[in-house]
Amino acid sequence: MAEAITVSGPISGTDKTLTFETGRFAPNSMGAVVASIGNTKVLTTANAAKSVREGMDFFPLTVDVEERAYAAGKIPGSFFRREGRASEQAILVCRLLDRPLRPNFPDGFRNEVHVIATVLAADQANQYDVLALNAASAALMLSDIPFDGPVGAVRLGYSTDGEWIPFPTYEEGQEGTFEIVVAGRETSTGDIAISMVEAGGVAGSIPKYEAGAPKVNETVLGEGLEASKAWIRRSEEHTSELQSRKIS
Repeated sequence: MAEAITVSGPISGTDKTLTFETGRFAPNSMGAVVASIGNTKVLTTANAAKSVREGMDFFPLTVDVEERAYAAGKIPGSFFRREGRASEQAILVCRLLDRPLRPNFPDGFRNEVHVIATVLAADQANQYDVLALNAASAALMLSDIPFDGPVGAVRLGYSTDGEWIPFPTYEEGQEGTFEIVVAGRETSTGDIAISMVEAGGVAGSIPKYEAGAPKVNETVLGEGLEASKAWIRRSEEHTSELQSRKIS
């Protein structure tokens, strides 16, 4: 088995570290990356068929998210101790991964591609969905699958102090008033082209606004989108370093 390669860097302004690792799990996959923040870890693998299935007239990209009770240190409560079907959260995360990844495959590419994100550990503090997206992009870049990436992503939470917090914990998100998830990729000019934005208010934000918390307007959102570019670029740099170290 090849030696594991780890790339990590601090998330400035926080006590958290973003880490990418390859070479330890799923060695038979075309690409496999574990991304982690705190004790939340997600293994994402990417594989593709070697040929096009007869009659295929669309791009068959499948994204699956596997949530497992053991990741949170729990045992399923059913009689047979079996995991149930995918949760609503897992389905939403599948869509979150699909949207920014799909446009970066070549036009006319018809080979089946399967991306699977498996939650290895969930520390109940750090969210796994954006980690899975970053790991999926890195896994595709490490594989031989044609993919015009890398793609980076970040969640930003808007605090009651009027600051955007990168990769907020569940608690930090609930204490704030607004959250956005932004994905994008670096262009040939060096700028970050944003390809996906999900935004929404946090439950219970109205009383916080009434108490004097700064409101989110177009200017604040623009600042958030601009701030996201630094973290998108950081994720892409981690992926590029993984690639260079794997090749060397």
